[in-house]
Amino acid sequence: MEPSSRLITADRFDAVLFDLDGVLTDTSSVHALTWKTVFDEYLNERSARTGEPFRPFDIDTEYRHYLDGRLRYEGARSFLESRGIKLPPGSPGSPSSEESVCGLANRKNDLIAREFAANGVQVFDDSIRVLKRVRQKGLKTAVVTASHNCEAVLRAAGISNQFDVHVDGNIADRLGLPGKPAPDTYLKAAAEMGVTATRAVVIEDAISGVQAGRAGGFGLVIGADRTGDAEALRENGADFVLKDLSDLV
Repeated sequence: MEPSSRLITADRFDAVLFDLDGVLTDTSSVHALTWKTVFDEYLNERSARTGEPFRPFDIDTEYRHYLDGRLRYEGARSFLESRGIKLPPGSPGSPSSEESVCGLANRKNDLIAREFAANGVQVFDDSIRVLKRVRQKGLKTAVVTASHNCEAVLRAAGISNQFDVHVDGNIADRLGLPGKPAPDTYLKAAAEMGVTATRAVVIEDAISGVQAGRAGGFGLVIGADRTGDAEALRENGADFVLKDLSDLV
């Protein structure tokens, strides 16, 4: 793709839809480590109780494949099923001590909330430059994320006033929207802004996210290569992949 075709301009597009973790904020690694803490503790306890061999959670393969970019409960269920573990689903109100899909996912949410409160949130400067520039050009912007902590993260990052629409895990739960790689949350954000998918750009760092952008028929799907996954992002739907998003504007 020619460099000029990468540019996000008002004559080609009406809106840009950003993923949160790994695109706007440098929080994917924190999410991955928090999931590892929860799953390793559970798998180790389960091993001691059942005699099953303990195999620790692998961030490089299992986080990227089963959890990155997905709604919290869907991701937890997907990982557990990959290990042949079937737990009761629980409910969003399940205590974090409960041995259920929702219980484990809520345990993770408790840990990540404490982490953000203690250490704050780092942003990716290249994404913030793109965000501010496209708004100056008159394009609408949305954040579309599986996170249930979207509002708190945006406030901590100082960018909560930079978006016309937020579609997060709480909204997906309330409306019964399937998470990425299904395109529904991205399509919901586009509809809320009154724009068509073909006139909108999706920026994602997760494989499930670029799959969602492609499935939704968005006019441009951009992969942000934060972890060396450029080829996988291309293979799964990204029109092109950049390490530095500043070139987009």
